[in-house]
Amino acid sequence: MDGFETRAIHAGQEPDPLTGAVVTPIYQVSTYAQDGVGGLRGGYEYSRSANPTRTALQECLASLEAPGLPGATGLAFASGLAAEDTLLRAVCRPGDHAVIPDDAYGGTYRLFAKVAAPWGLDHTPASLTDPEAVAAAIIPGRTKVVWVETPTNPLLNIADIAALADVAHAAGAILVVDNTFASPYLQQPLLLGADVVAHSTTKYLGGHSDVVGGALVTADPDLAERLIYHQNAMGSVPGPFDSWLVLRGIKTLGVRMDRHCSNARAVADFLVGHPAVSEVRWPGLPSHPGHEVARKQMRDFGGMISFSVAAGEQAAVDMCGRTSVFTLGESLGGVESLIEHPARMTHASAAGSPLEVPADLVRLSVGIETVNDLIEDLDRALAG
Repeated sequence: MDGFETRAIHAGQEPDPLTGAVVTPIYQVSTYAQDGVGGLRGGYEYSRSANPTRTALQECLASLEAPGLPGATGLAFASGLAAEDTLLRAVCRPGDHAVIPDDAYGGTYRLFAKVAAPWGLDHTPASLTDPEAVAAAIIPGRTKVVWVETPTNPLLNIADIAALADVAHAAGAILVVDNTFASPYLQQPLLLGADVVAHSTTKYLGGHSDVVGGALVTADPDLAERLIYHQNAMGSVPGPFDSWLVLRGIKTLGVRMDRHCSNARAVADFLVGHPAVSEVRWPGLPSHPGHEVARKQMRDFGGMISFSVAAGEQAAVDMCGRTSVFTLGESLGGVESLIEHPARMTHASAAGSPLEVPADLVRLSVGIETVNDLIEDLDRALAG
């Protein structure tokens, strides 16, 4: 199976051998009968360790993120942050160091600053758009992880994955890429040199704002073994129904992302010409500083847009409350369009830190509605 959409529908999802069901069943079970002491049927003993519905999801994730890479392994988690935490515990020890984006997602920053730091993991923010700045932030012998988002959340900066993989590997560190904003349909970091891909499957992979989940994918067998051990030992795994919902969402990922991208392009073009908007951040705009890198490593430019409201913070907050098609809410990547004020919502945990986001910034998750309705909604909201 070479085509992305074909793998999204079929990888790990053979018809049920007992009934012929074409959709993977929800194995809503905690434990499994054994054929004698230690005699496991299909390798299943307890659903924290393994569950057939989760297995199907994990095999599909590996196929999408690492096509053609032998030994690729996918692991599903109860949330994106659970995946991140498990990864850090698996590869780092107290006294180690990580480089993180200087505009990281607020939850990721909170995990590093408030959870991992007291445990003993130091971190340094760096501009991921500048490989030399990342190299300068590395502490020889201590840096174990270079953590990348691209596009970043919420400033939509673009990192050159291949260049940063060279920087990380030269220092003996692994490169982790949070691929949530792009999804594996638009970008496959493992093929560009990354060691691990992380996802909040809550977002584009699930696609319908009805499930919370996370994932890690790696093609390094030794690292995969460590991650599998920690996934089981730490236990932050998704239940079978949540696994099924993400698997269901993945089947339409390709067609949804095409519409997200085309709608975002039209919305970005509208915002660029609006007098109430001072700056538009979308990697598909030729004026975006990361446009050429994004064009090199992405299939398209995604459904996320951030923009600055010319009249400042209060105008941005007020504008967020005036939309009707765009729902005021956190999260992203669902079929419905969302609007939020990052400084007061998703990135409030970064207030007062080097990662604090601009107060006049508005973030859009552009959904798959009729695009003219989206533009008219934003036009009314910006008009006041």
